[in-house]
Amino acid sequence: MTIAACEAGKDVYCEKPLTLFVSEGRKMVEAVRKHKRVAQTGSQQRSGSHYAQAVKLIQDGGIGEVHRIHAGFQRNIYPGLKPTELASGLTPELDWDMWLGPAPKRAFDPFRCIYNFRWFWDYSGGQMTNWGAHHLDIARWIVGAEAPSVISGVGGRYALTDGGETPDVQQVTYQFPKTVVTWTVSEIAEGKPFTLDIYGTKGMLTLLRGGFRVTPEMIAPAGSKEKLPAMEALQAKGGDLNEAHARNFLDCVKSRQRPNADIEEGHRSAVMCHLGNIATRLGRSIKWDAAKEQVIGDAEANQMLSRPYRAPWRT
Repeated sequence: MTIAACEAGKDVYCEKPLTLFVSEGRKMVEAVRKHKRVAQTGSQQRSGSHYAQAVKLIQDGGIGEVHRIHAGFQRNIYPGLKPTELASGLTPELDWDMWLGPAPKRAFDPFRCIYNFRWFWDYSGGQMTNWGAHHLDIARWIVGAEAPSVISGVGGRYALTDGGETPDVQQVTYQFPKTVVTWTVSEIAEGKPFTLDIYGTKGMLTLLRGGFRVTPEMIAPAGSKEKLPAMEALQAKGGDLNEAHARNFLDCVKSRQRPNADIEEGHRSAVMCHLGNIATRLGRSIKWDAAKEQVIGDAEANQMLSRPYRAPWRT
């Protein structure tokens, strides 16, 4: 739909995750650039002033050297979810074949549509591409890199019995230059629901939609046994991300500037999520060539970067 809109001369606001698999994203970027369109990814955290403030603080060395970032989403939906819409059957208002689009043909299942499509590989990538697309996008922004070089992942659907396919427990590790980023999913125990913790040598910055908070590291100065704060504690409140993100898109439609979550940034963050899922599903580490957008020396992993479309749709 994004490519068709660009070909029709339209600007685009596309929800995250930008894609279902890697190769789609590059084609979307190419269409946006070819037709000189404005395309905003719905990663509204990119337009949060406190997110920008936190990223600048970190990149300026405000919390010291950063070599570790942890992101995650945890909740407890055990033993699983149930369809809330169309549970009594298909209605004339929904064209099921059109809803499936280029995905494989399937018999109607109310659990596969509306919100719960997220838990099926045919349409989505679970919490990795749901909340991971938000948190890992900010982690990548902080690191300032296009992509990780090595990705490893473990997990599976161990406890939920609702018929979904994506992991209910997942742990993924990304290697960036001098920084390790980790991602954790739990659908069977909540604990700390939302996590984006950035660990610096002088303090830890916790960054969420409601604001950010810096907890200083306690360090003993040379020649002293008493530990003192390595920096001052800091705190900032969040704001309305959705309004700011929509406003940024509309302003860019007028100015023709690239928006805060330009299509290229949306693609790169979606790639990060897809690679995490690929490593998890294969059960092994993979090495990524960001320039070629290929997995190095792994034919099986490279096959998972694209997927055939069901006719009459085409890539």
